[in-house]
Amino acid sequence: MPAADLILTGAQVRTLDAARPTASAVAVHDDVISAVGEADDVRDWRGPGTEVVDLRGAHLVPGLVDAHSHPVWGLNMATGTDLSGVTDLAGLRAALAGAERIEGWVVGYGLDHNAFEGRPIHQDLIADVLGGVPAFLRLYDGHSALASAAALAAAGVTGRRAFAQHAEVVCDVSGRPTGHLVEHAAMDLVTAVVPRPSYAEQRSRLLELLSAMAATGLTGAHVMDGGDLDLVAAVAEETVLPLRLRFAPWCMPGADDDALRELIEAQGRGGRHWLVGGVKFFMDGTVEGGTAWLEHPDCHGQGTAAFWPDPHAYAEAVRTLHRAGVRTATHAIGDAAVRHALDTVASLGPSGHGAHRIEHIETAPDELLPRFAELGVAASLQPPHTGYTRADGSDEWSRRLGDDRAARAWRLRDLREAGATLALGSDWPIAHYDVRAVLATARRPKGAAAHRPGLTPLQALEGCTSHAAAAAGESAVAGRIAPGCRADLTALALDPLLAPADELTESPVRLTVTGGHVVHRDA
Repeated sequence: MPAADLILTGAQVRTLDAARPTASAVAVHDDVISAVGEADDVRDWRGPGTEVVDLRGAHLVPGLVDAHSHPVWGLNMATGTDLSGVTDLAGLRAALAGAERIEGWVVGYGLDHNAFEGRPIHQDLIADVLGGVPAFLRLYDGHSALASAAALAAAGVTGRRAFAQHAEVVCDVSGRPTGHLVEHAAMDLVTAVVPRPSYAEQRSRLLELLSAMAATGLTGAHVMDGGDLDLVAAVAEETVLPLRLRFAPWCMPGADDDALRELIEAQGRGGRHWLVGGVKFFMDGTVEGGTAWLEHPDCHGQGTAAFWPDPHAYAEAVRTLHRAGVRTATHAIGDAAVRHALDTVASLGPSGHGAHRIEHIETAPDELLPRFAELGVAASLQPPHTGYTRADGSDEWSRRLGDDRAARAWRLRDLREAGATLALGSDWPIAHYDVRAVLATARRPKGAAAHRPGLTPLQALEGCTSHAAAAAGESAVAGRIAPGCRADLTALALDPLLAPADELTESPVRLTVTGGHVVHRDA
């Protein structure tokens, strides 16, 4: 064995490797784990250039992964005034009155639907505090926004528009836009004229964000969009990316043969710590926006349409990509969307087993749960999303669905017990990226999901390690601490299997190692 580049010793190692569950020391060479053992083995691993780090009893686990995040595309989403702390209309108005102007605009993000207190989302609710300034406010779900009259005018939006996907410029009975923009195509009309950060700002913010993510123990993220790959490539050539990023560019309704060919050809593009490996679909939108595809209308009479106007075209696109060996991930929140995505994988036959995944799955009936294991479809859920709901059912998500469907909220434990691969994430910037909170909330879901048991501590840890690796088709090289696996490692002060959930969220992160590089060290 060649001498190690890095040795971690003095650790309490949980390997998640059945061949050797525990250890106290790990050696790394050429960005790969070269040995796992005990203190007595360390002297045989050392060479003249070896860095040795004594973890002083810290708990070392496989590198934690956010299985659903938007760290590049999300930089534009998380621009301007952070509105995530706003809880009511008065608070929103106050925040906008004092908001920073960016090139003459008010730009905000993270706004909770519940802040409108049950009122329809309308520009008139905020017009007087803006003084005619154009404003674009993203709601927390990332699938809807509120634009002021001046912003709509700047974008030339004067009435309804037709879209190839399920999207809407919401208008009143007279045909006047209310400012509520639902889904990406409608929002894109205004984002085209909203001020954007410069390249230098984006580069600086990307490194700052990835470093902050690594400081919570993250070593990787499954990026559920195409991001700005040229920006990522340039940054990765200049420095070591603190996180390993795996991108899944979007395939949207209307994609023709040329578009599918481009997605296929993009697979494998990458560099150090980044790779294009998959394609992302949307089968629906969000419950709060009325665009989740449900088997029965929501309590506002909405939710009966798929994001793809022709769901069969979605299925054919998945089949085309599958034949080319491309893994897919499908955003499916409502029960009808989840069912259609599962049916599509079933149509692939045995070759589809283990190659595809479904994102979010916020409400699903009993009969769909065993199909995940039967078809080998990974379930990707984001436990922090439960915090946008309320246990008493007074939130917009619960009111939209009604009691029966809201009672099926985020069935984390049920999916695991049904045998599913269950990958966990944050969906940043929809929820905070801190992976410790992801682990804790998976164990103790909030709001509408608080009545049901969460994951065991081991199941939660697996959701950010071995199951995240399985969802990406990377079980052979990731998700375990074993020779030959990637040297992605996280050291926590507290044992993630024994610490109470509320204490785990505050656990110091002693060390984060990505690809053999120490990207965070607790001073």
